[in-house]
Amino acid sequence: MRHALIFAAGLGERMRPLTERTPKPLLVVGGKPLIVWHLEKLAAIGVNYVAINTSHLAEQFPEVLGDGSRWGLRIRYVYEGPVPLETGGGLLNALPLLGPEPVLTISGDVWCDADFAALPAEPAGHAHLLMVDNPTHHPGGDFRLDAQGRLHADGEPRLTYSGIGVFRRELLDGWREAVGDVAGVEAKPLRFKLRPLLEAAMVQGALCGSLHRGRWTDVGTPQRLAELDAALALRA
Repeated sequence: MRHALIFAAGLGERMRPLTERTPKPLLVVGGKPLIVWHLEKLAAIGVNYVAINTSHLAEQFPEVLGDGSRWGLRIRYVYEGPVPLETGGGLLNALPLLGPEPVLTISGDVWCDADFAALPAEPAGHAHLLMVDNPTHHPGGDFRLDAQGRLHADGEPRLTYSGIGVFRRELLDGWREAVGDVAGVEAKPLRFKLRPLLEAAMVQGALCGSLHRGRWTDVGTPQRLAELDAALALRA
């Protein structure tokens, strides 16, 4: 995988007041911005091009991260406008900037100690999702992972999607039928969630995954940010 996409366009509403002046992926944890943890790991596995989609306080990203050369990366910023395009719209909007091979995608508001090199460069299906055990704030999980590594929308036990995955372009084929007539699909640029596309791929048996049992945090509240910061301080 030579190309990666980091989703960093969220408004960070649950993180207020911290995100009133700083985008969530630029909040500092463990001594550096949350997104920098991702950039360092991407550089370590040989990724050389990273697209970062932005919206809220977008101008701060190039101010803090520059062109990526300090990590040996080339960063391209993709401004989505004042209203984020959601994960599906964001992926579709950034796709022209990414190569034809599968792309590693990462939510800019998670922290994870997974080895990105262990993710498949060529997913068996349309996508490969890194799953984690359900956190206390999301006890119902998202999908079921079977013994063959396939993901399903029904059944138990369920796991939580970490926000880290490898996607083929084929996942977006037929996106209009999968998404349906939801608000945002007539907008310019298009705005829609990724989940309907994932569920459509599951029906075809084309969505795979693996379970990460290490540390993962959805940095969705100031409390979780503080807890992660304290845990990383103990590791230093």
